[in-house]
Amino acid sequence: MTSSFLLSLTTFVFLFSAIFYLSGTIFRFQPLLKAGAFAGWAALIAQTAGIGLRWAESYRMGYGHIPLADMYESLVFASWAIMVIYLVFEWRIGQRTLGVFPALFSSLAMAYASFSKGVDSKIQPLVPALKSNWLIAHVVTCFLGYSAFAVSFGLSALYLARRKHTENPNPQSGVLGLLPSASQLEWFNYQMVLFGFLWLSVGIITGAVWANSAWGTYWSWDPKETWSLITWLIYAAVLHARNLKGWKGQKTAWLSIIGFGCVLFTYFGVNFLLSGLHSYARQ
Repeated sequence: MTSSFLLSLTTFVFLFSAIFYLSGTIFRFQPLLKAGAFAGWAALIAQTAGIGLRWAESYRMGYGHIPLADMYESLVFASWAIMVIYLVFEWRIGQRTLGVFPALFSSLAMAYASFSKGVDSKIQPLVPALKSNWLIAHVVTCFLGYSAFAVSFGLSALYLARRKHTENPNPQSGVLGLLPSASQLEWFNYQMVLFGFLWLSVGIITGAVWANSAWGTYWSWDPKETWSLITWLIYAAVLHARNLKGWKGQKTAWLSIIGFGCVLFTYFGVNFLLSGLHSYARQ
């Protein structure tokens, strides 16, 4: 069994997880929610094994590097990180009705990585710019931040839906009745934004140190750097507005959604539409 086959398989297991989570929430049926969590953990375990197998395969091919070097590998790691963050969060709060978006995002990331003609899944040697011990620190921290923002997007969307649902005279009835209250979702979203913001901050710092050692400057206003900073500023605004200006509810939810749009552009838009020092990431 190859790593590519095992990782491609997780695409469908994550999709089943999302379907179970959605069905359990809509039909208010706890066994389906448990099935969603079980499928999510099963996919995560298989994906971890696939990442480890791909790492071992790179050594057998004589390349010997952690699988974080190109678009395929970063999408796999993003999918993995989203579900790690969400499932740990789910275990901590004891609430299974929030898993639809994380499982769906993980499935979509794997589907794009595995089946898109624009993504090469073959193991490649590292380009010279990536031959650094800073690779792991920078990529892991940035993608932990991005993955937390993906979960935050889902929480924000559910908050907006739940807030409208609370106008129902009986808020425990209907499709969204199993969801936490709007105030709980808002608090969960704040925690996730703060978690992601801290990791993205570390990612930007490690990237600057790496850039200085590789290119002789800490900051060059490369498109990837610029859009990472824009993303950082938007989530800084979310935290600032909530803590110092008292913004809560819809305003911070919409800011979080806009922030995740910037995350997507930082990753996909910059890679495909703009050229710069990070152009190797589109491989």
